[in-house]
Amino acid sequence: MAAVPTFPTRSTSKSESSSGPHCSGDRCDPSLELFPRPVLTASLSPSVSGKSVTLTCKTQLPPLRSDVKLWFRFFKDGHVLQSGLESFLKISTLTTRSRNSPYYWCEAQRGSSGVCKQSQKSQLRVQIPVSRPVLTLSPHGASVPEGYTVTLTCKAESGSFPILYQFLREEVVIQKMEPTQSMKSVMSLRAEHSGNYYCTADNGLGAQRSLPVYLTVTVPVSRPVLTLSPHGASVPEGYTVTLTCKAERGSPRILYKFYHENISLGSRSVLSAGGVSLRVTVTVQDSGNYFCTADNGFGPQRSEAKSLSVKVPVSRPILTIRRPRSQAVEGDVVELYCGAWKGSPPILYRFYHEDNALGSSWVYNRGGASFKLPLSAEHSGKYACEADNGLGAWRSETVSLDVKVPASRPVLTVRTPRAQAVEGDVVELRCEAQRGSPPILYRFYHEDNALGSSRVHNRGGASFKLPLSAEHSGKYACEADNGLGARRSETVSLNVTVPASRPVLTVRTPRAQAVEGDVVELRCEAQRGSPPILYRFYHEDNALGSSRVHNREGASFKLPLSAEHSGKYACEADNGLGARRSETVSLNVTVPASRPVLTVRTPRAQAVEGDVVELRCEAQRGSPPILYQFYREDVPLRSSSAPSGGGTSFYLSLTTEHSGNYSCEASNGLGAQRSEVVSLSVIVPASHPTLTLRAPGAQAKVGDMVELHCEAQRGSPPILYRFYHEDVPLGNSSAPSGGGASLNLSLTAEHSGNYSCEADNGLGARRSEAVPLSMSGLTGSRSGPIATGVTGGLFSTLGFGVVALLLYCRLPRKAGGRPTSDPSRSPSDSDVREPIYHNAPVWLELQPVYSNVNPKGGEVVCSEVQRIPQGSRPAANPDSVLGLLRTHLPSHGQAASHRPSDPPGSSVIYSQVKVA
Repeated sequence: MAAVPTFPTRSTSKSESSSGPHCSGDRCDPSLELFPRPVLTASLSPSVSGKSVTLTCKTQLPPLRSDVKLWFRFFKDGHVLQSGLESFLKISTLTTRSRNSPYYWCEAQRGSSGVCKQSQKSQLRVQIPVSRPVLTLSPHGASVPEGYTVTLTCKAESGSFPILYQFLREEVVIQKMEPTQSMKSVMSLRAEHSGNYYCTADNGLGAQRSLPVYLTVTVPVSRPVLTLSPHGASVPEGYTVTLTCKAERGSPRILYKFYHENISLGSRSVLSAGGVSLRVTVTVQDSGNYFCTADNGFGPQRSEAKSLSVKVPVSRPILTIRRPRSQAVEGDVVELYCGAWKGSPPILYRFYHEDNALGSSWVYNRGGASFKLPLSAEHSGKYACEADNGLGAWRSETVSLDVKVPASRPVLTVRTPRAQAVEGDVVELRCEAQRGSPPILYRFYHEDNALGSSRVHNRGGASFKLPLSAEHSGKYACEADNGLGARRSETVSLNVTVPASRPVLTVRTPRAQAVEGDVVELRCEAQRGSPPILYRFYHEDNALGSSRVHNREGASFKLPLSAEHSGKYACEADNGLGARRSETVSLNVTVPASRPVLTVRTPRAQAVEGDVVELRCEAQRGSPPILYQFYREDVPLRSSSAPSGGGTSFYLSLTTEHSGNYSCEASNGLGAQRSEVVSLSVIVPASHPTLTLRAPGAQAKVGDMVELHCEAQRGSPPILYRFYHEDVPLGNSSAPSGGGASLNLSLTAEHSGNYSCEADNGLGARRSEAVPLSMSGLTGSRSGPIATGVTGGLFSTLGFGVVALLLYCRLPRKAGGRPTSDPSRSPSDSDVREPIYHNAPVWLELQPVYSNVNPKGGEVVCSEVQRIPQGSRPAANPDSVLGLLRTHLPSHGQAASHRPSDPPGSSVIYSQVKVA
């Protein structure tokens, strides 16, 4: 059995020997001295079933006698495993595979029966070193494609716990695990994961390392890149071109293949990274597209194609001089033709005169090149040409030319007044032959169309002035001819820029009339003008926006309309040769009428009957004309139009019926708008009141209680009534709800005279006509004999005047066709009612009445008192009134007696006469 090092990782010893010799009986062998404690060791050794541990109990003893034996006992966790003379014990490692290592100890004993016994024992926790772990991969195999998932498993067959596992790749730890029985690691493979993998197991008694396992991660080949060397799209014929194909990624082995126009050129396989090359000596037939493929078992990948053009170097060219005649004459145009029969185009041909370059020309096909030369005397000499296609220039053999005197090829110069030729400018075409025998005829051409000619008799050139138009753009040339053949100049291109014409502005509206809120399109277009043209849009000279147009079409500008957008619009077109403005286009933006405001304007704070009020209706916004309609209680009153906008008024002479709610409507054809309602209350001024005096008897006497009743037939309440006696206020009374008012008066002797009343409702007081009141019995008592004498004298003196006044009052009635007696005013003989004094225009009560009559409206006032029976009340009409007001007195007359024409039963009493 092979011994391995002991593992004293966790070891303790116990001694259970007595303090002296172990005795049995009464005697003790003094030769048995105390021996030291035994030592328990463990060693690992292979066995048939695997591995086992041998526990050895060692002790150092003094010299023994033959009758003294050593006795050994082995224990595990307090249980006897073995007892005997053998000092070792074999234990299978399978019994050590537990989470907690067991305790072992041994005991050595010497002595025999009847003698002293000594024993020592030693204790040891046994830990088994970890065995070499085994690393396995799943899936199995040494080659795994990139992107696959592989599981690494590491496991040690034996060893005490805990065991720490680690995974390594090329000596680099890639993962550690917590102590466990075995370990697994899962990886998603990448190309750099190829290499040797190991795992280690360590339980603190020495790390064990597994055998290496090599893992190859196979990577699909990437798209290869084909390169051509030398670089460039074209190479000369016969060159060797190296084709290199290389894939940046991919596991070997990689098979590369080369193709020309899908024809395989060859293949090559490589085991290491890097590309492969193919060398090809090219001919003209090798021109075309090349590509390569790379394949390492995952499918071929194709590179992008590369184009290769194989060019043939030019051969030595041949120069030919083509003359218009057998003899070259100065002024003739000879053609130098240079051609190489071999060479890949394009070929640059250069022409030389005595090694002086004349000109060059590129030819893109397999033909040659020509150079036309207007001859002069200096052109005699040797000529040559060169052909060069980039692969080396070849010069032709020289050709000699002998030139006679001619007119030289003229030079055409276009002289413009500014840097750019503009339509309308006058340009000068100057044609001049540097050499030539005069006279020389110069002709001018535009696109081979003759413009004019001029003959010059000296060595100067000729000019032609041309007013430009748009049609004059193109190529110009001139000819010089002195009889030895006409020579034409090289063409000169002239681009005539046309200034923008005056643009036309069109306003496109979505409906027949432009309405606020619509979006209109302003379209500006110049019929002529070289692009680009910048269009600008204006409203009343205020810029709106601009747009640059690079073709011959116009420009548009869209404008959402508001009321302010009414006015004149214009646009400008400018192509750098001066801005042109269009004619103005007027646009009337119709604004729908806003909700009008109705205003009632009265001449005073309160509307009064008879006033003329102004109903003004006005919409703050809206395009004219606006039709206004006035309403009272939704009934149309009148309509009025405002042709220039603003509001309109309606004048109304007020009556009581005009009180109510008023409104108005504004419409300009885009929808009617109704104003808010305005209430109007019409106040009626008080009319002239009628004063009525009501006495208890037929004749007023001192002490009677007389009622003065004043009433206005019309007037808005409240009405304040005031009563007067000879213009002296007596009192007042209010009628809050309209109607009349009364004042009671107890008569005294001073109360005789004229009475009146006033009605006032705040709109001006109106006074009634005066009503006289006289009382009976006042003449005798107040005047006596003097009054009687005066009265008699007055009657005798004024008798004639009374008669004349009576005639004066009667005659007009007859002249007017009215009878002197009116049956309608004849009272009946019924009972007499209470006397009434009044100045009513019509008889409202047929009772005894004191009244003032003035049929002619002049200065004569007659007071008439009639006593009318109550039962007879004729209708109150103008005829009856005129019938009652029939007796008149002159202003200085006295009281008259009853007239014969009065109806029977009436009593007429005339009071004193007053001047109105």
